[in-house]
Amino acid sequence: MDPIFLASIVVTFVLILLALKVPIAYSLGSCASIGLIVYFGWRPGSDLNIQSGLKPALQLIETNAYAFVHSYPLSMIPLFIGLGHIAYHADITTDLYKSLRILLRKLPGGLAIASVNGCAGFSAITGSSVACAAAMGRIAVPEMLKYNYHPRLASGSVAAGGTLGSLIPPSLLFVIYAIFTEQSVNNLFLAGVVPGLLTLVGFILTISIWCTIRPQDGPKLKDDIGKKDKIEAVIGLWPSFLLFFVVVGGIYSGIFTPTEAAAVSLAVAVMIGIARQKLKLSSVIEAGKETVRQTAAIFLIALAAKLFTTFISLSRVTPWILDWLSSIDPPFVVVLLAIVVFYLVIGMFLDSIGILVLTLPFTVPIMSAYGVDLIWFGVIVIKLLEIGLITPPVGLNIFVIRGVTPPSVTLTSVFQGAGAFLILDFVVLAMLLSFPVLSLWLPNSAF
Repeated sequence: MDPIFLASIVVTFVLILLALKVPIAYSLGSCASIGLIVYFGWRPGSDLNIQSGLKPALQLIETNAYAFVHSYPLSMIPLFIGLGHIAYHADITTDLYKSLRILLRKLPGGLAIASVNGCAGFSAITGSSVACAAAMGRIAVPEMLKYNYHPRLASGSVAAGGTLGSLIPPSLLFVIYAIFTEQSVNNLFLAGVVPGLLTLVGFILTISIWCTIRPQDGPKLKDDIGKKDKIEAVIGLWPSFLLFFVVVGGIYSGIFTPTEAAAVSLAVAVMIGIARQKLKLSSVIEAGKETVRQTAAIFLIALAAKLFTTFISLSRVTPWILDWLSSIDPPFVVVLLAIVVFYLVIGMFLDSIGILVLTLPFTVPIMSAYGVDLIWFGVIVIKLLEIGLITPPVGLNIFVIRGVTPPSVTLTSVFQGAGAFLILDFVVLAMLLSFPVLSLWLPNSAF
């Protein structure tokens, strides 16, 4: 069978299974495995022989599985996930929001601004957008509703703020992108800092403009806070700043590799929790269980994606696509915009990790053929996935916020609230596309 035809059948079945809501790990893994068996068992000029295809396919699957799970960069994933859970159980993230709430309460929309900044801090610790949205949604949205914030602003700000976990290091999506594209995790982490801060500043400006136009949606708080409370609020920020400094400062200065930074920051988080007497043994055990569950799910998806990538490589789909592009010779801008639109559309329906592992075997070789810096392209892709988290009809962060907030917060109000921040996201995306230096300046100046 023609390898290109076989690959098209496999990709079609993957999409059908995904449309039927079969988990992406099973969709990719099963289709790739069957594709490998057929590839080895159906040679040109002969009939399909399952027996002859089964042995080499299983050997390849075994080799891939062993080599992949022994990949050193993969160890970052459980370490950063564990860091997020320990920080949550040690009240580091809760204290971050409480401190910001006190310090920013007098500003128009101050609680929403505190929530977005809290999301940025939480993201810098955990690297997970969904975990950030879930944790901050439980803490911040009820607090804002209590002070008569409009449900649209309360829920939309946290849903949008949660997406910062995609860009601000340590981002799990950057780790997965680095593994599948063989790029430097250090450079990807550093490349995400400026775009992440740009997005954060943009969100703050969005809230300020919103509350200037509609002050009743984010009223100033009139209750007075004593000097002692303000001092305690400032002191309450230090654990989050310390962890951020360990991760980003350690990597930027070259003291730590990303894996070492993950391990050290996890140890520091545990010590902070013990020193402040806020981390119990039961909490550590629960954090460990949650870490194992999430890590196993991510590893299963990544392993299935590795098999899928191997099959795509053997079937020579990528050279065929590149030859086709060479024959029609489209301008680079057209190709780039087509890929951007593709990610925006697919981001409305699939989760971020699934999109990465499904699409990178196709899009990265195309960008490489055009001489694109894959660090910059990684930032663009992750930004597009970030936008997908708050874009209808799926918008994973939207549903997470709805699931952890009071019944008065409707799904429609969350989507409407996030829409204002979505406009800002597109502005930042346009800046990143137009000025690659915004992403590349920091990694190029490090070390």
